[in-house]
Amino acid sequence: MADVHSKAVRSFNMSRIRSKNTKPEILVRKFLHKNGLRYRLHVKSLQGTPDILLPKYRTIVLVNGCFWHGHTGCNSFKLPTTRADWWESKIRNNSINDSNAKLHLQGLGYKVLTIWECDLINKMQEKTLNTLLQQILENIQSA
Repeated sequence: MADVHSKAVRSFNMSRIRSKNTKPEILVRKFLHKNGLRYRLHVKSLQGTPDILLPKYRTIVLVNGCFWHGHTGCNSFKLPTTRADWWESKIRNNSINDSNAKLHLQGLGYKVLTIWECDLINKMQEKTLNTLLQQILENIQSA
């Protein structure tokens, strides 16, 4: 199946996709800050350049887009029909990289929490963010 957009339009669309400071990521950051938690962003010295590092809590929060990280069982993840083999390989490699980074970070003693983009939809947002806060605060109490 051919792409519905011209090569120039597709290139423009793809150039607008962010890897940092996405809307879901900013939403999580504002919530954490509002609740008195301080963090570092995109720490390059850690494998996978995690989105949010809370040093005091030895916790890392990954805010994953459902499409780019292959969120199975999610309505937001649908493999494109154009160049399906390439996309399948790309998303599989993203998932493998995510798993490797998570294992490495856990090996360094970090608690790694993942928030999926679909869990930040209006009807689930409050519950997801409150659960995240609980999980972060539990980490300091158990230390």
